[in-house]
Amino acid sequence: MPLVAHTDLPTFERLREEGEEIVDPERASHQDIREIHIGLLNMMPDAALEATERQFFRLVGACNQIVQFHVHPFTVKGLSRSPQAQAHIDKYYEPFEKIKQDGLDALIISGANVTRESLPEEDFWRPLTEVFSWARENVASVLCSCLATHAIIQYRYGIARTRLPAKRWGVFAHKVIDHSHPLVAEINTRFDVPHSRFNEIFQSDMERHGLKILAASKEAGVHLAVSEDGFRIVFFQGHPEYDDISLLKEYKREVMRFYQSELADYPPFPDHYFNDTVQRIFADYEQHVRAARQTGRELDKFPEHLVLEHLDNTWRDTAKAVFNNWLGKVYQLTDQDRRKPFMDGIDPDNPLDL
Repeated sequence: MPLVAHTDLPTFERLREEGEEIVDPERASHQDIREIHIGLLNMMPDAALEATERQFFRLVGACNQIVQFHVHPFTVKGLSRSPQAQAHIDKYYEPFEKIKQDGLDALIISGANVTRESLPEEDFWRPLTEVFSWARENVASVLCSCLATHAIIQYRYGIARTRLPAKRWGVFAHKVIDHSHPLVAEINTRFDVPHSRFNEIFQSDMERHGLKILAASKEAGVHLAVSEDGFRIVFFQGHPEYDDISLLKEYKREVMRFYQSELADYPPFPDHYFNDTVQRIFADYEQHVRAARQTGRELDKFPEHLVLEHLDNTWRDTAKAVFNNWLGKVYQLTDQDRRKPFMDGIDPDNPLDL
């Protein structure tokens, strides 16, 4: 599309080093190309804050190359931050008041960690719903990821998520259900998506409230759905933005929590993610961790360097295609003035005329 490095955010340089196309503002100013402005409400905890930036920026940057995309990261109150993370936010993120003043064509809302029994009890609940309420009136389409999907569905439709018997995590096969919808045009009819969550909103509950299901898994449930108008809200229950090592990092974190006696049970492997070689390596390491925890011995280094070559990313191409379809529709429906959610003549209640 390409991404425009309109600020000094380190993510731009990191993506450039990875080979992504990043355009500097001077070059962008001499290109007669339409701009699309996307907000990224990043609510992820400190350890994942910058990784989440890169993951979503990377998906945006892989889309249509004839559009200049400006991504505007911001966050909300009610999220605990370390001094280092807060300094990053203060330096590189935009205040929500500026976002509202300047406008957006589209908005991405990330997941978040929770600490309360119900989502409305979370400190970030009211700030999040204020952002969403503004976006419903002023932004063409809002894409929600995982926890954000659960929060917005509860806020808008009154559907509370259900606690699962065990954590659902791994890489799961999904099938396209509604082949006619433009968000799934030209993608594989079967594709993988990572999931990592303890809760779920079920397909039957979504359909009962008019949501349209676009892709689902027999094992993992609904991944991709849209609001009753077909476009204004896009819901992900999975994590198509994940890197190939994201689940590995989660597994490592859970193993360390077991070693530190924060967990009673040793974490199981993520489903359909580790091959036989990786499982043998980590089964051996489990024995070492258990013995070290019992005796108080120092723990050997987590053997991630032995498994990296065995990890496959089987979801990114489809994720890029869905993002390309989503932002392509945003481009077609929005006005050059990003303070207007749609061009004149577009019905906000039926923007795709589906």
